[in-house]
Amino acid sequence: MRIALGVEYDGSPYSGWQSQPDVANVQDTLQTALGAIAGETISVHAAGRTDTGVHALEQVVHFDTRIERPLSAWVRGANALLPPSIAVLWAHPVPDGFHARFSAQARSYRYLLINRPSRTAVQHGKAGWFHMPLDVDQMRRAALHLLGEHDFSAFRSSECQAKTPVKNLAQIDIVKHGDMIVFDLAADAFLHHMVRNIVGCLVYIGKGKHPPQWMKTVLDSGSRIQAAPTFAPDGLYLRRVTYDSKWGLPQSAPLTSVQAGLAA
Repeated sequence: MRIALGVEYDGSPYSGWQSQPDVANVQDTLQTALGAIAGETISVHAAGRTDTGVHALEQVVHFDTRIERPLSAWVRGANALLPPSIAVLWAHPVPDGFHARFSAQARSYRYLLINRPSRTAVQHGKAGWFHMPLDVDQMRRAALHLLGEHDFSAFRSSECQAKTPVKNLAQIDIVKHGDMIVFDLAADAFLHHMVRNIVGCLVYIGKGKHPPQWMKTVLDSGSRIQAAPTFAPDGLYLRRVTYDSKWGLPQSAPLTSVQAGLAA
């Protein structure tokens, strides 16, 4: 039997999603809880691997088990065993042909950036921070150069294992609410550090270091050294993973009041 789960987590206490020896990570923590419910070893596969300090509003995973349990056991039962930083949102049976990563049609990320002279305390670890004023209109103009299908090698980390740097960026919205700037990006898939590298370049443009056209120069160069440094992971959230309706997965819930407060 194959089960898909929607999982929310605070990435601050973890060295990323992926299982690693001797460090806390989301995958091992989730597998341990699910294994206790199943009474057998459970291996989970995720839609995408998030880095150290990166959060998820709805990561999608799947696992196989020989044990039959009510769906509520995979949700409430697992949550009773998980730390407060990880929560299972829903569970749904899926056919063997479903794969959390390879069946995904699109992924969306959100980056929250506090833009004010003083650093944040209450939202420490939950939002990035930049002290100089940023021109959001200039950043929006720059972002337009990234829409569509491109070779995003200039925004790819040296550790990226993707087979191709060509991705189709369908959305990049930048909205300012008070001293919070919200970046929403959606694509068929993302390269390692792609969102954080894009945000870093947008910040360079927003503070006046480069004009909006510089974004196209960086994109066309295909060279990582031409782009800005990778921005902090604190404000990055895997927001949603999209699948064909044939899999029957639960509809993504709207943002909670706390999430909306951070992102609105």
